[in-house]
Amino acid sequence: MTPRQSDALVFFGATGDLAYKKIFPALQALAKRGELAVPVIGVAKAGWNLDQLRARAEDSVSRHGGLDRDAFDQLSSQLRYVDGDYKDPATFAALRRELGGAAHPAHYLAIPPALFGPVVEQLAQSGCANGARVVVEKPFGQDLATARDLNRILLGAFVEQDIFRIDHYLGKRPVHNMLFARFSNPIFEAFWNRTLVESVQITMAENFGVQGRGGFYDATGAVRDVIQNHLFQVLSNLAMEPPARMDSECLRDEKVKVLKSIPALKAEDVVRGQFRGYRAEPGVAADSQVETYAAIRLQVNSSRWQGVPFYIRAGKSLPVTATEIVLRLRQPPTVFPNALPLPNYFRFQIMPRQTVAFGVTAMDDADQMIGQRAEVVASRQPGADERAAYERVLGDAIAGDATLFARMDYVEEAWRIVDSLRTMNSPVREYEPGSWGPAPRVEDIAPPGGWADPAMPEAAHD
Repeated sequence: MTPRQSDALVFFGATGDLAYKKIFPALQALAKRGELAVPVIGVAKAGWNLDQLRARAEDSVSRHGGLDRDAFDQLSSQLRYVDGDYKDPATFAALRRELGGAAHPAHYLAIPPALFGPVVEQLAQSGCANGARVVVEKPFGQDLATARDLNRILLGAFVEQDIFRIDHYLGKRPVHNMLFARFSNPIFEAFWNRTLVESVQITMAENFGVQGRGGFYDATGAVRDVIQNHLFQVLSNLAMEPPARMDSECLRDEKVKVLKSIPALKAEDVVRGQFRGYRAEPGVAADSQVETYAAIRLQVNSSRWQGVPFYIRAGKSLPVTATEIVLRLRQPPTVFPNALPLPNYFRFQIMPRQTVAFGVTAMDDADQMIGQRAEVVASRQPGADERAAYERVLGDAIAGDATLFARMDYVEEAWRIVDSLRTMNSPVREYEPGSWGPAPRVEDIAPPGGWADPAMPEAAHD
């Protein structure tokens, strides 16, 4: 069935930081591509008028990506504005009037999660939810219980098929390309299984701290900020089976199966760290036990992956900013008695470059049959005309394509896996900014052969 196209885009939080940095630049890009043919109605409580919103939008695109006069003029002509309190029925009566004849609007909640309930309730009571879809910005709850509470609120006004949960990470081209590469190249299928893969590791490193967002981060931490959502999506793309069809439901069915096959975390599967100086950040508690680094070990108990450990780590104030996946392959039988143990590997870098590489063993320079590491690399920089993540997911939301959006059962399964961390007695160990996390101990988790550190191929991918 062809998805229903939205005939208006309403976004709550039109004067906020997310709108300024991401949404207006994405909307201008959609206008430039000729893919924004609907009214765009901003809603906020700022005491503004439409001219002020247009000025804010122009400043936004000028600072974040560059002003394209023709595309922005088109966007500006489509902009509308409703000012009012999200708990006031009069605000939603005004929105209903501004929608005019639009019968299938998309309501994008770019607002704090505490406001989701009041806004959804008012959308339902005002009739603005009729025939509409809702687009929800993460986080989708703070744990399994609150995720279920949020889903109950959303399902009180919308059916699941009309609930689009944005994880903008899925809109990144390299993440989107991962599935295409997996299922379009038979060479991957030859080794993409427990028979040949020894371990899988996913690293998301950032070489900066919390950047003034201490209050937010101290209520979140690395697991809830990026592992439970972004990196579980990457894991699902890696571990899923080929879908029966490439439609949104078949694709999301396979992703959910991956999460259902993962047992909940245990204490021995988790290492947590906090960079030195974090507690001095504004908004951070002086005795904070929130992790700025986390490493976890998972088992995917499917027929393809059973027995292969999956390792995920993410952290701030690490040596580099990069996201990378490494699959280490099992060692072949020994033929050359003096050869170094250099297992083959597959490396997929999502950022800063989109890179696909195979690590192989070649003859050493001295011809002593010892061997040395060599990489076969295909790499590309992002192109100037590539879609930004928010451009892709907002365009898909308007078009009704749910492929890149999280379904209710996926969200709840992801929280189930990490929910035990809330009550787990897992210590937070300090690490130096610029290091790769807490100093390793004998009991720490690490892939066989150690972690593969991005941007350090000679030292780390052996």
